[in-house]
Amino acid sequence: MPGNLHKNILSTLVYYDILDYPLTAFEVWKYLGAAPGHGEKENRVRLREIMQELASEELKKKVEHYRGFYFLRGRKELVEKRLKNNKLSEQKFKIIKRVVFWLRFLPYVRMVAITGTVAMKNAGRKSDLDLLIVLKHGRIFLGRTLVTGLVHLMGKRRHGRHIADRICLNCFLTDESLESRLQDLFSASEYFFTVPLTGRSTFSKFQNKNEWIGKFKINFSPENILNLKAFPDKGWAIRIRNSLEKFFDLNSFNLLEKKLGEWQIGRIAKDPRTKEKGSIIMADGEALIFFHHAHSLAMERMLQKKLNEGIFD
Repeated sequence: MPGNLHKNILSTLVYYDILDYPLTAFEVWKYLGAAPGHGEKENRVRLREIMQELASEELKKKVEHYRGFYFLRGRKELVEKRLKNNKLSEQKFKIIKRVVFWLRFLPYVRMVAITGTVAMKNAGRKSDLDLLIVLKHGRIFLGRTLVTGLVHLMGKRRHGRHIADRICLNCFLTDESLESRLQDLFSASEYFFTVPLTGRSTFSKFQNKNEWIGKFKINFSPENILNLKAFPDKGWAIRIRNSLEKFFDLNSFNLLEKKLGEWQIGRIAKDPRTKEKGSIIMADGEALIFFHHAHSLAMERMLQKKLNEGIFD
């Protein structure tokens, strides 16, 4: 009878198969998930154990290997797709970095990180560019207005039919509320792939506040590795940002923050998309989250359906 590691590897490959995303052996180890129904959190697994299990005859009955990637049998075409999407993602990454270069100058911005398909290096030609923005506590509404305004003026904000290569500003948090309110398998996978471009210290706090990811991803641990593509948290951008904050605070922008909060929350409540089935909308002084077509429940259903098809037998 297959053991836990065998089932966990298969469950992981099935999950990412739904996303059309084959994995390297290292990625199987890094993003290893617990198969549904195992109960308590499992112990970390060594890369050597993963390699041994991937080479087992039992697993080879259901998993193929090509050009360094592992995937479910009959899904070899995913390898070329991933390689193609990797190149597209690099192009999209450059677009994001040009935008984030200027976002660093804005007051109250504490972290900007890439999420979604670009973070996974799995973006298609029509994919948008998801960002997670962390703003100073007490300035989320003013901070969001400044960020949205700048991205729009740069002609890079996603809106209406303008989707491909546009910045999707669907998640704002404050630096005092970094723990995700959505704590499921899909969110764990999304946040595990997060790539910070500015705000390294805030990103470190973000990871520590979201240790719940380890319930879904066995080998998760906060990373201290510097992202070489990230902007340094020093220099002219940070000095200008701090000076602008002093100006805003000296001129008592508390009333403006309050009015912007009332206006934004009112608009969000009236937006028809807020009431759509499957939408996850959160709007208050600590988080502004807009997932109008949330994937978490759909992903869990598809995963369970595939696992029920007898892949563990």
